[in-house]
Amino acid sequence: MAFRLVIAEKPSVAQTIAAALGIKGKQDGYIEGGGYLISWCVGHLVQLAEAAAYGEQYKKWSFDSLPILPEEWQYAVDPDKGKQFKTIKELMHRADVSEVVNACDAGREGELIFRFVYEVAGCKKPMRRLWISSMEDGAIKAGFASLKDGRDYGALFASALCRAKADWLIGINATRLFSCLYGKTLNVGRVQTPTLKMLTDRDAAISHFQKEKYYHVRLDLSGADAASDSSDFAPIWLLGAQIKIKKEPITAVFQTAYYRLCVCASGSFN
Repeated sequence: MAFRLVIAEKPSVAQTIAAALGIKGKQDGYIEGGGYLISWCVGHLVQLAEAAAYGEQYKKWSFDSLPILPEEWQYAVDPDKGKQFKTIKELMHRADVSEVVNACDAGREGELIFRFVYEVAGCKKPMRRLWISSMEDGAIKAGFASLKDGRDYGALFASALCRAKADWLIGINATRLFSCLYGKTLNVGRVQTPTLKMLTDRDAAISHFQKEKYYHVRLDLSGADAASDSSDFAPIWLLGAQIKIKKEPITAVFQTAYYRLCVCASGSFN
């Protein structure tokens, strides 16, 4: 009997899929039944290797060893999750497993989590993709009835891998650089550092805020009502129709409003 191996992103998702498919045979690290073997990752089972994996000179943080630019990227199994990776690898290489289904989250990160395990485990079996956005029983069954070719998601994996490598290059090099320069650990990240800059800029703007007077201009005329607001243009209501004038200093606002009222009265305003 041939089995279809399904890999979910976490145990709870694997259990939900198994329940939807009526599979109840719990084993150590997977669930079996009805022609399915359903196992799971525990988040990132495999990650890009740390800098020390590329040479002894990188074990110690030093300015002279920078930058660290791997020519050939290496991968490492999370030591705390080695048992589950071993289980999945053994399942992938079982002779009675005909294909592997990527049931990780439908997105870039889910694709990366599965592909890292698939590649590091040395799996060569056909790859299918479960792409669903709901964990309802009906959605799961419908998804399995229309599995996609895993190769169709190569570009998604490439984008996720690019993001992971960018995070590694910036995080490893910039963190070591600034930590060495300032003599203490300073974590730098591709996303976290620009975000921190935005927060500090906003905090500084609040701390140094200076009150300033500003004015709203309003004209009450027979048959017309003009008022400024906080946008770049101030609305003017003329006989029930709204036009807008560009905000200028107070005197200019009155002059512009008066001019446009006169033009409108003459019947030549567009």
